[in-house]
Amino acid sequence: MIEPSEFCASLAKRSIDFYCGVPDSLLKPLCAYIDDALPSDKHVITANEGNALAIAAGRYLGSGNAAAVYLQNSGLGNVINPLTSLADKQVYSIPMLLIIGWRGEPGVKDEPQHVKQGAITESQLDLLDIPYAVIDSSSELGSVLPPLLANMIDASCPVALLVRKNTFLAYKKQLNSYPEYSLPREKALCAILELLSPQDLVVSTTGKTSREVFEIRQARGQRNSDFLTVGAMGHTSSIAFGVASASPDKRVVALDGDGSMLMHMGALPVIGNHAASNLIHVVLNNQSHESVGGQPTVAGRIDLEQIALASGYKHYNSADSEESLTQVWHTLPDKEGPVMLEVKIAKGSREDLGRPTSTPKQNKLAFMRHAGSTE
Repeated sequence: MIEPSEFCASLAKRSIDFYCGVPDSLLKPLCAYIDDALPSDKHVITANEGNALAIAAGRYLGSGNAAAVYLQNSGLGNVINPLTSLADKQVYSIPMLLIIGWRGEPGVKDEPQHVKQGAITESQLDLLDIPYAVIDSSSELGSVLPPLLANMIDASCPVALLVRKNTFLAYKKQLNSYPEYSLPREKALCAILELLSPQDLVVSTTGKTSREVFEIRQARGQRNSDFLTVGAMGHTSSIAFGVASASPDKRVVALDGDGSMLMHMGALPVIGNHAASNLIHVVLNNQSHESVGGQPTVAGRIDLEQIALASGYKHYNSADSEESLTQVWHTLPDKEGPVMLEVKIAKGSREDLGRPTSTPKQNKLAFMRHAGSTE
């Protein structure tokens, strides 16, 4: 397996010492090492992948050195526009190295939301005319990197490393630069689901939140009619807004995460200014991308109240305990929405946390039956 420190040292020898991107579970050891080892002016955890690519382009324009952009292959959709209209050889011709975690690789078992993306990843890179190399635990960096990076420099273009599962040696993050909250997410979700009325429509975000919602419902013997957004990170609030606009007589609750909310934060003023009065936007804020390794977000350093109200949300509330969550929740029915409720939660989850046993299509149909939009 490849040592993250060895990988970064190999790139540094070739003048690549700046990294930006969105953390990925397959790249977890590399992301953790970068966050520990590099100063803040050499590493930026970005809101989304397009954000990262634009920063890398600017870094090259300002320094003359190519930057590294790390992402999961599901994030390729977020970089297609800046790749084709900014970095491409036919436009500004900007060199950079994309480090892409290959979820859903054909022949490797993975979750359903990764299967399609995994199957088309190589074809996407070919279509985008991005030279790439595939690496795994047995790859020799001295053989793989030189020709790929030489191509990047000679052609002044983006190139990519497609990283297979278990390529990097495990690395445990050492540093923690933000204060911890104490309320476990699962306890917060238990409290919220207990406070809902049977008619409420729930849309939960990708990652551990949806997994916990599913297991809480099962443990209580309740039907699983919540929409579990297993993919499409960053779009939970927009999905919930669409549901709210179609079901104005029902209360819609979006169970979002801080990383998801930040990824496409431009959705907030759209939601706020279309006055979805029946929408409660819950942001479960543990200041981290927990589902892919716990790398920090900036959500602990920004004022979500000011952001929500400036975006047109009618009200903002916050809670950091089961007691305060319950107290705040009982005030929500008296308020015109959209409402943002920030719940400050701890990182961490049960080691035995499972995954939904229903398929995405089964989940969709159960939700639509509950919403009354299909038989």
